[in-house]
Amino acid sequence: MRTVIGIDIGGSTTKIVGLRSDGAEQTLIEPIFVRATDAITSVYGAFGKFTMQNGIELKDIDRVLMTGVGASFIDKPLYSLECEKVSEFRCVGNGGLYLSGLDEAIVVSMGTGTALMHSKREGDVTVTKYLGGTGVGGGTLLGLSRKMIGVDTIEHLEQLCEGGDLSNVDLRIKDLTSDNNFQINDEITASNFGKLSDMASQNDIALGIANMVGETIAMLAVFAARSFNIKNVVLTGNLTAIKAVADVFEGLEHMFGVRFIIPERSQFATVIGAALCDKEDQLK
Repeated sequence: MRTVIGIDIGGSTTKIVGLRSDGAEQTLIEPIFVRATDAITSVYGAFGKFTMQNGIELKDIDRVLMTGVGASFIDKPLYSLECEKVSEFRCVGNGGLYLSGLDEAIVVSMGTGTALMHSKREGDVTVTKYLGGTGVGGGTLLGLSRKMIGVDTIEHLEQLCEGGDLSNVDLRIKDLTSDNNFQINDEITASNFGKLSDMASQNDIALGIANMVGETIAMLAVFAARSFNIKNVVLTGNLTAIKAVADVFEGLEHMFGVRFIIPERSQFATVIGAALCDKEDQLK
């Protein structure tokens, strides 16, 4: 039995997962995440909590694979265990295909910003190509919410979104034309915040911000999927847990002929992908 620990270190949040392998059989040890004011505090807290909750001793761990922007701060062994750094894009691709059960897809990582990958299984190995991304993501969501409506927590933002009305914020195609034979769906947004007035409530603005972030990411994913002539787009990262953002993808997939997939544990795709790198490395 081989036990591998995957760790994804963000600026203030660390996610950790375990993967036990016995030949072809793999068992996932349920991932967790912790928050802290810095990456080092976060990773040590996550590691201690995870191993204690799951009764894992240091001697039982065969390998620790680490990814994420905060991984660069870890330059010493973690509780005497050597930590190997792996490409975040590779981890996102591995995790996205594993969680979705697909062999090929556009995999989107929606964190502080957004990155898009094309991932495809070739034999026992997943080949991932980074396609690009956008600075629009969770950081945009919180930054604009803080400045525009004085809200700086996801929980509060989600509550406001529930009572929002996009017709008080966004300009739609139907606001510009009454032509029933217009070449595109008249529900499509013509301009985010293009209809904003002084009468718009905090709820309307909150929903408008979430909608703009979701639509920006969705359209980039549509363009990427079309360039590879595939329909499956796997969405991963913390933004997938925000209903107002997730709803955007559901509304757009039929308009543009793609299939947006938010798999179970989508927030943990990257860290699961890190642990999965071990099996691929064993096959090389």
